[in-house]
Amino acid sequence: MVPTRKKEFWSALYIGYVRWWIKRNFKEVNIQPFEPKAGHSVLMLCNHFSWWDGFIANWTAVYNLKRRYHVMMQQDQFDARSYLRYIGAYSIKKGSRELLESLTYSAGLLDDPRNMIVIFPQGELYSNHETHIHVEKGVYKLIEQIKGPCQIVYHCILIDYFESLKPRAYVHQFDCGVAGEVTFDELKERINNFHKQALKNQINMEH
Repeated sequence: MVPTRKKEFWSALYIGYVRWWIKRNFKEVNIQPFEPKAGHSVLMLCNHFSWWDGFIANWTAVYNLKRRYHVMMQQDQFDARSYLRYIGAYSIKKGSRELLESLTYSAGLLDDPRNMIVIFPQGELYSNHETHIHVEKGVYKLIEQIKGPCQIVYHCILIDYFESLKPRAYVHQFDCGVAGEVTFDELKERINNFHKQALKNQINMEH
């Protein structure tokens, strides 16, 4: 695996660029009210329907959750965008000996309450209209190694246009519990219950 080489200067510069880029391409990013647990790192589990997901999660990390953004990337994607290591990205290679190393590394990052890691538990892209969120076992193998207090958050992005030519991104966040206090089956059930709730909430979104 290739570890992150996160630099605060480049991270600040990058989030400024992300903010400009999102504002240029979206009518609105509407983050629903959510307060993270004080003194806890955050493991953010996101639905994965587009390449915008990581950028919006970065936005959420900085402006809403007030955490230092990190993201786990597949090795091939990381190799194509290796510069992202300077803003918090690091690599994971499925089906290799490096997988466990990446999971242990991730757990170490989450032992620091200032940090947040973004993971896409589905493992690949699915439609924004997907009603069931698949959670790969590797996610729980990571959770089992976390030693410090860490809040698990399900981060659901849903897109609507309404009257605008540009899309609106609605960010729904839910508290899935604390690492070490929730089983894998409970985690999967909570994520899917929360996802269904987000879909219901989306129907009544103001615009």
